[in-house]
Amino acid sequence: MNNSILIISSTVIAIFMAITMNVLRLKAAKKPTSARKIILPPFFMSSGLIMFLFPIFRISILHVLEALFVGALFSILLIKTTTFTVESNKIYLKPSKAFIFILFGLFAFRLVLKLIIGTKIDVGETSGMFYLLALGMIFTWRIAMFVEFIQLQNQIKQEKTRA
Repeated sequence: MNNSILIISSTVIAIFMAITMNVLRLKAAKKPTSARKIILPPFFMSSGLIMFLFPIFRISILHVLEALFVGALFSILLIKTTTFTVESNKIYLKPSKAFIFILFGLFAFRLVLKLIIGTKIDVGETSGMFYLLALGMIFTWRIAMFVEFIQLQNQIKQEKTRA
């Protein structure tokens, strides 16, 4: 299959996924969050690691480490803009107006990187690297969210015992 067709189709799918994620995030903000809601999405996403069973997607250990490191760096923006609020002893994820711009900014940056790297690296390897970049970004972000969530839960418990 033509590399440009694969790049275009994977980009369209990624745009659809980004839009879907924003819609789900806005809906989730209306309900209290839980540890499970924070932890499960990265684990569901990790099922994509199956792609590395196929030789076309396999990459070197150095590329794995690079992708995960860049993903962790990208997550800093998401971590900084993710905040929780406590209402009636329940923890809610507070939607950030900057989130959608950051998400699409990161997406555009990843797309440019993908186009640049895609000229030097096979499309399968590029896909594997960008999957790991996204996984590294989401895992790091969600770990930070989970830590903050647990701190808020402990704070709520302490306030209940004082009352």
